Amino acid sequence: MTCVALIPARGNSKGIPKKNIKEIADKPLIAWSIEQALSASEVDGVYVSTDSQEIAEIAIKYGAQVPFIRPDEISDDFASTESVMLHFVEWLEDQGKEFTILALLQATSPVRLPKSLDNAIEYFKSTDSDSMVTTVPNHRFFWKCQPIVEATYDFRNRPRRQDIKESDRLFMETGSFYLTKIEKLKESRNRLCGKICSFELDEIESYEIDSLADFTICEALLRKYL
Repeated sequence: MTCVALIPARGNSKGIPKKNIKEIADKPLIAWSIEQALSASEVDGVYVSTDSQEIAEIAIKYGAQVPFIRPDEISDDFASTESVMLHFVEWLEDQGKEFTILALLQATSPVRLPKSLDNAIEYFKSTDSDSMVTTVPNHRFFWKCQPIVEATYDFRNRPRRQDIKESDRLFMETGSFYLTKIEKLKESRNRLCGKICSFELDEIESYEIDSLADFTICEALLRKYL
């Protein structure tokens, strides 16, 4: 099975202007995902889908392929990531390029440890799964605050983390990357479909950039671990 990596990157970020190419730890944010995908031996091609010529030029500089500028109709605030994935798959087919697995990497999750992507793809190939979500264990206690305040756990018998049963453990979706068999993506039109497996990442790989505070945290992690 062959795997192609896709990194979506819009030019108009509402929260942080030009977020995808904002410098972090001495390089544009998107460059981290590009270089990580390029370094993965299990990845057979690295592409960026963007509506921005500026992002395209930076992506090409760091080694990604950017064969088209994404159409406006799948580049606005309401466009789903799946629409970008399906547009890319359609382009691959038009070009006669055949891959089995699509790896979706989100540029806003730049902290990925070496071999994480390769290990995940190798594990995915060893299963009969159709898609994969990356996760990290979550040990926090959650509450609902509307319409009434109530806990989602028994706060009268607060469990210690080490005492939580394996079957009761909760995991958080990281958003770092997803794997989907292309044929199943076309059928379901969703990145997670069919038989779903999970791949556990290190906690530091769970951070996503949605704010300037997130930039500070991720930059510190990138400098320390990568």
